[in-house]
Amino acid sequence: MRLLEAVRMAGIDCRYYQASSSEMFGATPPPQNEETPFYPRSPYGAAKVYAYWVTKNYREGYGMFAVNGILFNHESPRRGETFVTRKISRAVARIRAGLDEHVYLGNLDAVRDWGYAPEYVEGMWRMLQADEPDDFVLATGGNFTVKDFVVTAFEHAGLDWEKHVKFDERYLRPTEVDALIGDASKAERVLGWKPEVQTDELARIMVDADIEALKHEGKHWIDQPRLQGWPTVSELT
Repeated sequence: MRLLEAVRMAGIDCRYYQASSSEMFGATPPPQNEETPFYPRSPYGAAKVYAYWVTKNYREGYGMFAVNGILFNHESPRRGETFVTRKISRAVARIRAGLDEHVYLGNLDAVRDWGYAPEYVEGMWRMLQADEPDDFVLATGGNFTVKDFVVTAFEHAGLDWEKHVKFDERYLRPTEVDALIGDASKAERVLGWKPEVQTDELARIMVDADIEALKHEGKHWIDQPRLQGWPTVSELT
């Protein structure tokens, strides 16, 4: 709200992108597109609904070039370690390396539409190049459960997921979002945007990246310079 009002008051000629979310749909049955009613199931989702409508209000009320990108889950090796996809891929790398034995997860039956973040960033850019401002869903249309992601990730590393994945009820949501599956046909039609990386390939990309990162993580400690008179690891060996 502060950003939109600042742009309006200053009269800045710019293009404004609001990062909306599939979490706005929440409990609404899939597939979800730009016409689907919102039914958020978390404070995050509710806040995103507010941001969506106020962006649309400023676009219609003040003629601002303001767009809502309603992005379904977009992941990459840069995803934070507390997000479930990265938590899984990092756990696979550490278990494969013998550093951990288990990973603890909540609801394995939740369905999500996971895509590759670099492609979604291109979609954001395309929204801002359009002749007229509008709102767009970006999604793969894929139907993948958390369990599917787990199985794909562990199998890619040659591991049996059932030996390493443990259930922890602390990771269950008080109000669960059962299924988010996006319909991005409008973005393909208007923006020419279409994702190439599907969820199974995404899982393999993230596992490979975390396995490689773990190698460099070990090298990072070996190559650390002497600190406060302590010898380096290489000097001790």
